[in-house]
Amino acid sequence: MSTATYTVTGMTCGHCVNAVTEEVGAVPGVTAVDVDLAGGGLTVTSTEPVDEAAVRAAVEEAGYQVTG
Repeated sequence: MSTATYTVTGMTCGHCVNAVTEEVGAVPGVTAVDVDLAGGGLTVTSTEPVDEAAVRAAVEEAGYQVTG
């Protein structure tokens, strides 16, 4: 199992959290997504390391940006 953390900017509400969770959850290999609205944190758990570019693309598809 692998875990990666990211910082997401632009989220302001529960709908934002749901959009990011749905898009990142669809990335192949992802088994869990935890989004912290207050801190902008995104934790992705997967069976093996997930392609960071795929996670970034999923967050952007949801309408937000990964920083750092």
